[in-house]
Amino acid sequence: MTTPAERSALTPPTALHDHAARLLRESPGGLPPRRGFDLPEQPDEPDREPFDRREVMAAALAALSPLPDTPAALQARFEQLGVRRHHLQLIRLAVEEMPRPPEPLGMVRELARQLVRTGRTAPVVATGITLLRRLGEPEDVPYLAVLGQFRALTRLAVHALDTLDRRAAALLWLTVGSHPDGLHPLVQALRADDGSAVRTELLALPSVRRTVFSSTARRIAEASGLADLLDLAPSDTDLLALAGRLLARMGCSQGDPDDLLPYREAVRLYGTVVTRAHLLPPTLDSTAMLLSLALDLDSGIAALLPWPPGRRATLLRELGRLLAEPLRSAAGATATEPDQRRRADWIRRTGHRPFELRSGTDEFRIDVVAGDPADQRTVETRILIGGRPVVPAWFGDGQAHRPEYLLDRGLLRAGEEPREVQLAEASCTEGCCGALYVTIRRDGEQVVWEHWRRTMPHPGAPTNLPPAHRFDAAAYDAELARAEQDASWCWPARTVARLIEAQLIDRPELLSRWDARRGWISTGHDHPDTAVVTFLYAPGLAGSVLDFLQFSWVIPDDGTPPELQAEAALRRLGEEDPKRYAQLVGGSRARAEELGYTWPDNR
Repeated sequence: MTTPAERSALTPPTALHDHAARLLRESPGGLPPRRGFDLPEQPDEPDREPFDRREVMAAALAALSPLPDTPAALQARFEQLGVRRHHLQLIRLAVEEMPRPPEPLGMVRELARQLVRTGRTAPVVATGITLLRRLGEPEDVPYLAVLGQFRALTRLAVHALDTLDRRAAALLWLTVGSHPDGLHPLVQALRADDGSAVRTELLALPSVRRTVFSSTARRIAEASGLADLLDLAPSDTDLLALAGRLLARMGCSQGDPDDLLPYREAVRLYGTVVTRAHLLPPTLDSTAMLLSLALDLDSGIAALLPWPPGRRATLLRELGRLLAEPLRSAAGATATEPDQRRRADWIRRTGHRPFELRSGTDEFRIDVVAGDPADQRTVETRILIGGRPVVPAWFGDGQAHRPEYLLDRGLLRAGEEPREVQLAEASCTEGCCGALYVTIRRDGEQVVWEHWRRTMPHPGAPTNLPPAHRFDAAAYDAELARAEQDASWCWPARTVARLIEAQLIDRPELLSRWDARRGWISTGHDHPDTAVVTFLYAPGLAGSVLDFLQFSWVIPDDGTPPELQAEAALRRLGEEDPKRYAQLVGGSRARAEELGYTWPDNR
């Protein structure tokens, strides 16, 4: 017997909506398989081929101008112009770029409903879904939710539902668009609209840390009506703690700011969590959560929310008062496990940072933030102009660079000659989704940041960039000097890595004598109490990049002063070939075998 997902490829429906509805009725529990149903195959459609985005966009726009009268007419145009179902995201962009239709909007809405309810092919239905994002009404929500059960249409349907019914959009995304296995019971409770079961399953979620992405955290809050649940249960500290953890996850700057900023209840939920935080026990976990919220409110994505005047400052003051209480200050004092000790050390190092008085730095401010190590947050150099964090406000595809890059190398210093500086790079690499640049120069008594530039913007990325900013040079230099000299955020292994990297920049011969070049140097992602030195090797350094071998040298923190550890490591680099004690981790396998190195099993 075939499964519902298999039958979807064998029995093309009269309409995609009707086919999806039937598959749902036949599915166990009325839920689609993980990641949704496959679209039914179209026997006459050619195999997928490489395509030029601009050509497909032009073809889609031509098919839509003017709007056809029927789904069949639109499908005929798509077929004639070569627009296929693997072009759905480009069809969405084409519809969104269309000028406001000259026809009465009611007629366009009815056409969109025909496309959604009776369309037989994905391009036609995708057009209708995107039109309903602009013109839809509550009666369209059930149709969009059903069509979104098809994997290829989920993103389009969620995008449209976000404008019509945020809870329905979130439930669809949790059902099909997210992938953690532990969400299945929560999805069933949400679909049954069982409030008691929803609370039970919320509290039974797998660890919010690491396993729940920031986008998933927001959708959980939206689908469950978390802010309303808390209002109905003012003394429910378990639910309150979960809400705080979800907010901290949403504000994680390693994710997209759109994981927090579109959450319409964010300001309200922050207020509820912070004003009731005194009810939470002063555990290591709750203290770390409150500190994460404070860091985000002070200089992270949460600072960009639409706060009423004075509200954010009030919440920060309340968090500062709570975190200064003796029991919270002592949280983790008896921690015995390495992860707990590491977290407690982070709280002691970082607990003061969001609440420091900073005179004269409102216009330009630098905040080096090391996030909760239990969340595996990395270290970033947050730059604020006029109180707004620059990178999430005008980039959003990756976090600000680490201080070793921006501060230790003096890249933010202003000289007479203009210097272009990369402030952030997309988490996937610049070649994929770009990077954010600014040009810095000194102009008499002022420092100028101008010619902002974003490379490789993807469709839908922010198109606005900041205007030129002028800062008082003396205040700018003082703030930069303070940030460069401040090492209070740093822990011993990170200090070791910073000292080694600084010396290898000044003394490249320590590696070049072994036919090696400096690579990435920092602390281990999973083991932050180790310094990691990577380097590239090729005999004579004459090979291409593909001919290099990559080695990694892991240096555990031995408890001695970081300066002595770094000095010992540099001395060893100068005296002994690092390829003898470092581990081969990447590069060219053929080259490794040619040179007699054993290729790592995990590569």
